Parts: sequence; C-alpha cells; structure tokens
Amino acid sequence: MKDTFVTIASFEYVADVQILKGKLESEGITVFLRDENTLNSDPLISNAIGGVKLQVYSNEKERALKIYNAIRSYAVDNHGNQIVCPNCKAKKSEAYYERKSIFHKLFPFFEKRKYKCLECGIITKPE
Repeated sequence: MKDTFVTIASFEYVADVQILKGKLESEGITVFLRDENTLNSDPLISNAIGGVKLQVYSNEKERALKIYNAIRSYAVDNHGNQIVCPNCKAKKSEAYYERKSIFHKLFPFFEKRKYKCLECGIITKPE
C-alpha cells in the first residue's frame, strides 16, 4: 500500500539527514521528514522526541534501505579504524546508547559509548 510510511532512520539534527534525503530523491524515492519543523524551531528537544525521522512509502522501503546502507558511515574508533564486531567480524557498527536511567535520559553525553553491530545485533563496549 503506497499510503503508509516507514521510518528508515532517525537523526539527532535536521542537517544530518539532508544529504541522504537529497540522494534518495535523486533516485526517485519520495522522502518525508517527520518532526523536521519541530526541531528547526527548537533543536534542544531532539532527544526527547527521538530526532528527525526519515520516512518513505512502504513500497519504496527496500530500495531506500539499499541506498542508505551503501552511503552511510559506520562507527570508527579513536584512530579512525572501523569498529569490527567481535561476534560476526562485520565492519557495520553504529554508536549505541541505552539511556536506561533518568540521569542518562536527561544528560545522554555522560553515558559510555557502546556499539551495535548492524549485521548480528550484538552490543559491545569499546576496548
């Protein structure tokens, strides 16, 4: 059904999603940015509402994900090397924050960074 939307990714800031939006639109995929105007008027509430969500029609999801995965950047360590998953050895990890406590929800920059493998889903701590 073309009238339903699927969220492909969410970004903390509106500026972070603009290149991906342009790439998807250049490939003929219709893109919607949910909460874009809210964050343009008050970017400090990004964590509270889950950032700006990049959405596409559900029938364009697979194409959009393929393009997104081809151009996205993955997590790197302090030396610029890609994070390697200790479980499946994939180099497709992204920063992951649990934000379980109210303290970390209010002050997410105090939480220690972890990495989530996008291939097998395992969550690891940096060495």
